[in-house]
Amino acid sequence: MPGLFPQTFDMSRLLCLILLSLGLAQSAVAEENGDRVSAYLTQKFGLAKEKAEKISDAVQSAASKYSLPPALLLAIISIESRFKEKAKGANGATGLMQVVPSAHRGLLRNVKDLTEPTANIEVGSAILYGYMRSANGDMNAALKSYGGSQAYAQKVSLRAGDFANVAPHPDPATKPNAQTDICDARVAAHCPDAFGHRTSAFAAPAARETGSSEASPGALTSAAPPAPSN
Repeated sequence: MPGLFPQTFDMSRLLCLILLSLGLAQSAVAEENGDRVSAYLTQKFGLAKEKAEKISDAVQSAASKYSLPPALLLAIISIESRFKEKAKGANGATGLMQVVPSAHRGLLRNVKDLTEPTANIEVGSAILYGYMRSANGDMNAALKSYGGSQAYAQKVSLRAGDFANVAPHPDPATKPNAQTDICDARVAAHCPDAFGHRTSAFAAPAARETGSSEASPGALTSAAPPAPSN
């Protein structure tokens, strides 16, 4: 039919324009959120602007990748290290999210410097995401596994409220990274994980003391998922 192809072309072009507009809108929102977060970190925690922006970008990226609330990641960082990327704790806990290298070797294969903010936040977020999947989407249980106690989970949840206004959770329907949105946590065992595998169970946590003196006395950051198989 003579008129079919122009109509199909127009519809395809319209769809592309709509998707492009949505992408630009999402980028603008992400940039605005990042600016708010970095400004807050500078004001509240005295971080240099460049450092605050780097942490903000890393948090936004990891939050999108693993479908985690940015405010929750910021809360964990504030409790674990108070945004000090060189922080060291018991059992070798390192960096912003106090990752224990000996407990998470599988996630550190390509990490050269765990004190580097982007790498540390990526690994810490992957650990939390794994615990959440093992708990069938129960974030409270995931935080208990990450920190070793219910007191830690409660403290992080409360602290996340301090960051909620500057780091709102993006609308899942419009997030650019859709993998973790499509994979419902309740059926996570049947979805690919962050490494493309379908194994979901993380090892039972072995606790260590957190590196932050601010964390609750019982707060322990737990150990490791098994290294992903290639």
